[in-house]
Amino acid sequence: MRIGVFVCKCGTNIAGTVDTAAVAARALQDPFVVHAEDITYTCSQPGQDAIKQAIKEKNLNRVVIASCSPRMHEPTFRRAVAEAGLNPYLMEMVNIREQCSWIHDDKVVGTEKAIDLTLKGVERVRRQRELFSSTAPIAKRALVIGGGVAGIQAALDLADMGVEVVLVEREPSIGGKMARLDKTFPTLDCSACILTPRMVEAGQHPNITLMTYSEVERVRGYVGNFDVDIRRKAAYVDFDKCVGCGVCQEKCPRKAPDPFNGGEKASKAIYIPFAQAVPKVAVIRPEYCTYFEKGKCRVCEKFCEAKAIDFEQQDRIVTEKFGVIVVATGYDLFDYKANYPEYGMGRYPDVISALEYERLMCASGPTEGHIVRPSNGEEPKTIVFIQCVGSRDEKVGRPYCSNVCCMYTAKQAIMTKEHDPEVHSYVFYIDIRAGGKGYEDFITRAQQEYGVTYIRGRVAKIFERNGKTVVRGEDTLLGEQVEIEADLVVLATGIGPSEGAKELASTLHVSSDNYGFFTESHPKLRPVETQTAGVFLAGCAVAPKDIPSSVADASAAAAKASQLLLKTELVTNPQTARVDQGRCVGCFKCEQVCPFSAIEEVTLRDGRQVASVLATVCQGCGLCVSTCTTGAATLEGFTSDELIAEVESLCRAPSAVTE
Repeated sequence: MRIGVFVCKCGTNIAGTVDTAAVAARALQDPFVVHAEDITYTCSQPGQDAIKQAIKEKNLNRVVIASCSPRMHEPTFRRAVAEAGLNPYLMEMVNIREQCSWIHDDKVVGTEKAIDLTLKGVERVRRQRELFSSTAPIAKRALVIGGGVAGIQAALDLADMGVEVVLVEREPSIGGKMARLDKTFPTLDCSACILTPRMVEAGQHPNITLMTYSEVERVRGYVGNFDVDIRRKAAYVDFDKCVGCGVCQEKCPRKAPDPFNGGEKASKAIYIPFAQAVPKVAVIRPEYCTYFEKGKCRVCEKFCEAKAIDFEQQDRIVTEKFGVIVVATGYDLFDYKANYPEYGMGRYPDVISALEYERLMCASGPTEGHIVRPSNGEEPKTIVFIQCVGSRDEKVGRPYCSNVCCMYTAKQAIMTKEHDPEVHSYVFYIDIRAGGKGYEDFITRAQQEYGVTYIRGRVAKIFERNGKTVVRGEDTLLGEQVEIEADLVVLATGIGPSEGAKELASTLHVSSDNYGFFTESHPKLRPVETQTAGVFLAGCAVAPKDIPSSVADASAAAAKASQLLLKTELVTNPQTARVDQGRCVGCFKCEQVCPFSAIEEVTLRDGRQVASVLATVCQGCGLCVSTCTTGAATLEGFTSDELIAEVESLCRAPSAVTE
């Protein structure tokens, strides 16, 4: 056994609180270590070259690298040792940065801990054995979940590369929240003019199949070979026959809220979401339909010349195979009505959300672009905008910034003045966050050219008095209370993850944070990837983002996904589970807990039923190993011998730092 130990100084990241030379010297005292040195940056090209040179010159057959987290550079070092002729799975990384130097300020203590961690790695690598990767075919298809602007962009980018794409959207039409906007900041471009051509392009692209009014229900398999169950929800309309003429909607006698306009405008039980919908098809909502309630009516069916109405339609599951998955599930707005009693919690009709106000300003909205008070239909002359409603607020569990609220409030204040020059707008804010290109100038323009009054402070209470909506708050710059009688109050509601995002994360076997947003693999180096290979993220699925950032994310995710799909085959990770069938008792608890459906039941010649691992499906999570009561399941690269050796090493007396 000839082990080499390489200790990274990481500049002063590690060397500032760890004596790396002492760590290397102590490691060299181990009888199995024949070479040890500290290197300024082991991940740099000179650092990797030094490792390769030592492997060749000292004939090393095991390597320990004491540096940063394996999540950061483990692939880098595996590649380096492989280039030197050593099996990449005979290399062990020890984290002496995040788990040692960064959490200590006492250099003696930090050095002692680094020595213990490094010797632990030596004990483990001694017991490692060579592992070999295998190859697997790739399904040259991509699944994009979410049909907003990010999902559309990702689908188009992939389709333009020649990849077959299925775009799944849970609403009847693609377009997402952007389709409901009037204009976009900071250029005040028409939102529909930007988005609609992209929607049409996605709907007509020969490489894109739209599955609207559908949801992903189950995901099995692994990168390159995902089997996905998609629920096609019953619309009671045959989308292949429907021509979007709208006659059914005109003739339907039953009124219902219009979801596209937030319920502010009456629609029908059968409806087409909006004029530019793609696909432009009708959907019946059974909760409002007279036929589903009373068993009679069917007026829409009588007037449909295309014979597209199908009251017998049922949900159906289709299973498709994909090589990669892009998640672009967008966002939902914070529900202020359930969380802000001081703002009336929905009791006051003239207190509305920013998206509701957006629809009032839009020519396709419920008032055809006329800004009016919901309470009486009169034009407002004093409007108060309140920032950070459901953002940067610990008391409602939303401490993070929603990124876009400052900008869309400025946009709405400017557009309001353009609609009616006599309107005066006030904005209550904590502080202004305008970090994008041209954003700061846009805020200045709202204040100086359009006369919007910005008041720095929180709003304490909203109440009604003499037909007015009174906003009471504090101006922290002047140090005094402020009370404004407003005709209309617009709440800048913050952005949260889309409904069902956390459940979808579980279905996809990827992580989500405390708020329900999907967690990227690394926020700087892998911002659109996840820890589950083959699953990529785009837009507000990760965090609150504006349209340019969401589109950039989508193109990045498409580029990363295409890198996988352009390969002829995938090299699999050999660190997978295996079952000793001689010890297996056939309880199949491992099968029950496996999130990847990688366990199958097999019958041996003696008639016993035991578990077997599909190595190409297994992702090496180790749940089966921890669940197995007989110890029949083990994880390659993390065997009991290796782990016990590490524990025993740490249980020995603490190392002493020699002068």
